[in-house]
Amino acid sequence: MESEDDFDMHDANNESGEDDFYSGGDDDAGAMAAYDDSDADIADYEFIDNDSDDSDDLVSHRHQQNYTILSEVDIRQRQEDDIIRISTVLSISKVEASILLRHYSWSVSKVHDEWFADEEKVRRTVGLLEKPVVPFPDGREMTCGICFETYPCNRLHAAACGHPFCNSCWAGYIGTAINDGPGCLVLRCPDPSCAAAVGQDMINALASDEDKEKYFRYFIRSYIEDNRKTKWCPAPGCDYAVDFILGGGSYDVTCRCSYSFCWNCTEEAHRPVDCGTVAKWILKNSAESENMNWILANSKPCPKCKRPIEKNQGCMHITCTPPCKFEFCWLCLGAWSEHGERTGGFYACNRYETAKQEGVYDEAEKRREMAKNSLERYTHYYERWATNQSSRQKALADLQQMQSVHLEKLSDIQCQPESQLKFITEAWLQIVECRRVLKWTYAYGFYLPEHEHAKRQFFEYLQE
Repeated sequence: MESEDDFDMHDANNESGEDDFYSGGDDDAGAMAAYDDSDADIADYEFIDNDSDDSDDLVSHRHQQNYTILSEVDIRQRQEDDIIRISTVLSISKVEASILLRHYSWSVSKVHDEWFADEEKVRRTVGLLEKPVVPFPDGREMTCGICFETYPCNRLHAAACGHPFCNSCWAGYIGTAINDGPGCLVLRCPDPSCAAAVGQDMINALASDEDKEKYFRYFIRSYIEDNRKTKWCPAPGCDYAVDFILGGGSYDVTCRCSYSFCWNCTEEAHRPVDCGTVAKWILKNSAESENMNWILANSKPCPKCKRPIEKNQGCMHITCTPPCKFEFCWLCLGAWSEHGERTGGFYACNRYETAKQEGVYDEAEKRREMAKNSLERYTHYYERWATNQSSRQKALADLQQMQSVHLEKLSDIQCQPESQLKFITEAWLQIVECRRVLKWTYAYGFYLPEHEHAKRQFFEYLQE
């Protein structure tokens, strides 16, 4: 583990004191009651106004971050700025600039490099034609290339290539593409032999209001999803995006919606555990493998129908459920009709003990014992992981209650502005962060190789 996270991490289930800490016990009520005590009790607490330069520097350093949270307005503004920059430098229209940027994943530098290296190749690849392939005449009727109906020129439209199609066919073609998904952002001329790009100006002129709204949403989202430096916040219902400075150190990101996640894998923040370990742990928690391990460790198959049977109490005489109803001995799995007082009665089996000494059951017992040990080890780490997760959720709920109720009350009692009480929020957030770190140390410990004794000893030392 990283040295910056080496603080005292107590086993969540080893000490009873921690079990009560933010886990819904009576201690929580006591902690909250600190804000509900009498005026005299709280008045004894004096608050110091820390406005020194040193404290400002400390806070500034603490809040340094290598990412920027973007709202939809910010995304739109950045997108427009990039389009204008490309349009100005390359002396092309904004529609053509947006087509270029989408093709090159909204990388301004990539557009510049490719364009100035070989403009003709870029135009051909992207579908930006310098002159029409088919001249579009004015003042006479023409035939639509899709429905083959004749229309006056004012009811026909064409992309930069000049292939004419009626407004109705264009609307149907564009609407179908938009309803099919984000592929509409790279729409080409309907003519099968033509690769001319269909720009946003055509969408605005020919699509319905509903289709234009969908296209605009795809257009905005492409700026985030196609750009390797930006990602959406993965929290449900959150519309913020994150612009991340690659190579900036920590991958931890906290959105304005208060959700913290790992930039690299977009799972919840999991420092100091690496993304690979987190992926394996989450998959193990959701996979069926542990169910099979439990069945193997805690049940035996009926000798007749092979259905797994769990025995949690009682004698060794087992009767399978209908329609099988086979009666057998739990230990040796032999028919119960061959058992009785001479084989050890209802609570023992001489046949099993004799066969076990001869090594008959060695392989099956070994498999069952390995499965049981594996299951017990997984359960040990998972229970502590889950306990710290629930404790963290409880701490977050208490924090929200403190901010919405108790902080205002404490501010009134002490005659101090809430800004002077922000250290309480910061301390509470530190508790939440410690719970998060402690939770993921159990995933780290589960996958720690057995042969790395030094790491394991150090890990267990930190857990004590």
